Amino acid sequence: IQSSEIHAISKRDKKLAWAFENKISEIRVTCSGKVVYKLADDIADIRHQRFLIELASGQTLLIVHNIDLVKRVKPLRLGDNVIVRGEYIWNDKGGLIHYTHRDPAGIQPSGWIKHRGVLYW
Repeated sequence: IQSSEIHAISKRDKKLAWAFENKISEIRVTCSGKVVYKLADDIADIRHQRFLIELASGQTLLIVHNIDLVKRVKPLRLGDNVIVRGEYIWNDKGGLIHYTHRDPAGIQPSGWIKHRGVLYW
């Protein structure tokens, strides 16, 4: 990783730390982190792949990836690095990111997940 990449990652982590500390939701973010836990899919109503990532800062985020609109991220393993673009929603455990896909209605800006060189959106 080059110094410019470290600076960009640090800046992203600071934005997420600020949002968490100030209980801010509904902001567009891009972040990168390591997969630290995989949860069962949420299958109520709209199906979502769910997993936790840990940022370089130590903050954890729940990633909620709509698999009715976009392909599942796979193979996803503990320790894998991902880059995520989506909407941050505050919660007392670090927050979550959703809208990691294109909005079929064209209202929300597109989000995505990049894993092992593949872009899921």
